[in-house]
Amino acid sequence: MTIRTLKLFPLILVASAVPAISQEPQPTATVIAVPVLATSKVTDTDAGSTWGLANQIADLIKADLGSTDSVILADVKKVRIPSFPEVTAPSYSQWRTAGAKLLLSGFVNARDDGRLTIGCYVYDVQSGRELARQGFAVSTKEWRRAAHRCADAAYVQATGKTPQFDSRIAYVAESGSEDSLVKRVAVMDFDGSNHEFVTSGDSTALTPVWSPKGDQIAYTSFIDGRLHIRVANVGGGGDQPLLPGTDENFAPAFSPDGNSIALAMSQGGNVDIFAVASSGGFPRRLTTSPSIETGPAFSPDGNRIAFVSDRSGSPQIYVMDSDGSNQRRISFGPGTYGAPSWSPDGERVAFTRMEGPLSRIGTVSIDGSDERIVTAGPNDEEPSWSPDGSRLLFQRQDSATRRMQLATVPAAGGEIRAVPTPQGASDPSWTERRE
Repeated sequence: MTIRTLKLFPLILVASAVPAISQEPQPTATVIAVPVLATSKVTDTDAGSTWGLANQIADLIKADLGSTDSVILADVKKVRIPSFPEVTAPSYSQWRTAGAKLLLSGFVNARDDGRLTIGCYVYDVQSGRELARQGFAVSTKEWRRAAHRCADAAYVQATGKTPQFDSRIAYVAESGSEDSLVKRVAVMDFDGSNHEFVTSGDSTALTPVWSPKGDQIAYTSFIDGRLHIRVANVGGGGDQPLLPGTDENFAPAFSPDGNSIALAMSQGGNVDIFAVASSGGFPRRLTTSPSIETGPAFSPDGNRIAFVSDRSGSPQIYVMDSDGSNQRRISFGPGTYGAPSWSPDGERVAFTRMEGPLSRIGTVSIDGSDERIVTAGPNDEEPSWSPDGSRLLFQRQDSATRRMQLATVPAAGGEIRAVPTPQGASDPSWTERRE
């Protein structure tokens, strides 16, 4: 079995027309004003002056909110910068003049212990009332995370969705020449900052997935021509195989409670879906078809598993109960399917659909209806949902360098935006930060 077959199966050439790209009408975006944060006293810190940080934090909040289709940033250039007292007592009239529906105001102050106090408030400009507040005492190295959480506070009020900016991405970092590509598991904040490697690069790493708590990553290691799953602690402190023995195993997926991992395993020349305790142990077989089953993905409630099977003659998406019962097919379009990923609300499954030399990202309802293709390819693969379910993160090939890179697209279709990484990037996994 080649590395390519881990989730997607070998490509089967199927001639077809280029599919239309789905793009649902978006709800009206919320206009949010984000002025420069205030400071009670300009003080030098290890990260710069508090006034400089006030500007940087506001810029990062605006970058976060501006990365979505749900927010329009109000033009605040002609509006007076709020004073420190006005952070908690806004002059609502000037923000109404700027056309804002919401105001995100805040402050940054230096503390005697060397840390920063960062506060942010979200106000309804029309009614003149406070909607939310956040306060953080952080080291000077952690101001970016506080800014992300401030942006999340405004995003939640604007959309009613769950937070998404205080989140992290795991992916496979690719370096070296095409003939000797080094693939390592790396993690970073959703905007590309705080980048670090999880694996050393001694073996080829593939298909990383987060544990629900965000403290571990399970991934497939390819070394000496064999595939096996390893579990690494993020931040260091251990990296060990999930299962003993010689049977090849790959394509891990954590259950929502973190207690078990679904995986594909080859036994006697056949590949099936198994489940095992996340601490290891004896794997329990969930599929028994003579066909190939791989690419498991748990539903958010843990009661179902989406997976890929070629039992119908070509790789398609199926869903079963988490004990292996009630298996049913949910993909019926042309071409072949792979890489299922369950939406946070449990209503849809994202996938890669391959037609001839082309691969694109799409989603389908869990009953098999309403399939939507949301990217135009030609080499778009491995979708992963944002924590709030509004966007899909995926890998695509750069036409100039031929290297893989990461990008996002609204789940209903729309503008594709690049996600910065220091080198080539593939196999992304997006998760909300829990600690």
